[in-house]
Amino acid sequence: MHEKQLEKFKIRLEEMQMEILGESEETVIGMQEESTLYPDPNDRASLETEHINNLRIRDRERKLLTKVEEALERIEKKTFGICEECGEEIGKERLLIRPVTTFCVACKESLEAEEDK
Repeated sequence: MHEKQLEKFKIRLEEMQMEILGESEETVIGMQEESTLYPDPNDRASLETEHINNLRIRDRERKLLTKVEEALERIEKKTFGICEECGEEIGKERLLIRPVTTFCVACKESLEAEEDK
């Protein structure tokens, strides 16, 4: 992969990283600022349900953040865009859609077929 392409992916991944961290911080601040003193049990239950959903989303984003950081490390090591399974280049189109991927389409399909068995 060309240096210019790697730099574009690096910028995109860094933007994803900053977005995830920003949303995480907003969630923490928002949860701290919200009043939990609701006399109505239904209001309290709604708030708790909203908090649980937000925490689930943030947990998924935390896992994505780890993958983003690993992708940035692969860029630094010059292994970004190389399939972990077969060692071939991952198609640029796939990387544009999912820049944190570590498998080419063929290997990912094969792994998913194995999981379905």
